[in-house]
Amino acid sequence: MATPMGKPPVAKPQRVRVKTMMPPGHIRTPAYLRGKTGWIERQLGPFGNPEQLAYGLPGEELTLYRVRFSMAEIWGDQAERPEDTLDAEIYEHWLEPV
Repeated sequence: MATPMGKPPVAKPQRVRVKTMMPPGHIRTPAYLRGKTGWIERQLGPFGNPEQLAYGLPGEELTLYRVRFSMAEIWGDQAERPEDTLDAEIYEHWLEPV
């Protein structure tokens, strides 16, 4: 299995950015995380792409990652507790290396 950079699974946290794509249709990646950077907390494995499965299409297998974001990264100066974190499960085609 490869990371978004095409390398083997990471032994240490890897920094990634969520792409800012705005495709129409059924999308699993929250809009408020698009363009934000976080760290791969863990690799969850390959799963069928829900953006294809939602339309009855065969789901291409993609690696799902748990990505950790700081509240400061997500909400900026509006974060009540900037040191808190949020984990989101995001498919590899939404991630790019930082």
